[in-house]
Amino acid sequence: MILEIDPHSEEPIYLQLRKQIIIGIARGELKPNEQLPTVRQFADELGVNTMTVSKGYQQLREEGYLITDRRKGTLVAPLPVTATEKNEENLTLLLAELYLAEPDEKAIQKKVQQILSSFRKEDA
Repeated sequence: MILEIDPHSEEPIYLQLRKQIIIGIARGELKPNEQLPTVRQFADELGVNTMTVSKGYQQLREEGYLITDRRKGTLVAPLPVTATEKNEENLTLLLAELYLAEPDEKAIQKKVQQILSSFRKEDA
């Protein structure tokens, strides 16, 4: 999985890292129990501070996407990850923004379906 970090973005790097790892898991690019690079390795690879990667990993652990094994390091958590109330709030906000930008419900449904179809299909 190749991560693309935009150092000029207003979005903090640790959040960019978080989002791309979640998308990688959903698309099957990262498998359950797959070992991720160490914080230091990832930081060197991305050219960022180790604390930035550590903060992203920590948030992903708190949300249930990653686990830490003392012998194996950081691993992708087994699926499914439990959805939270915050996920539903985020989805509601995102759909509201899409609706305000393009109030055509069919067009929104088509976009949502295209995104969903990009995610893993082997569990279907």
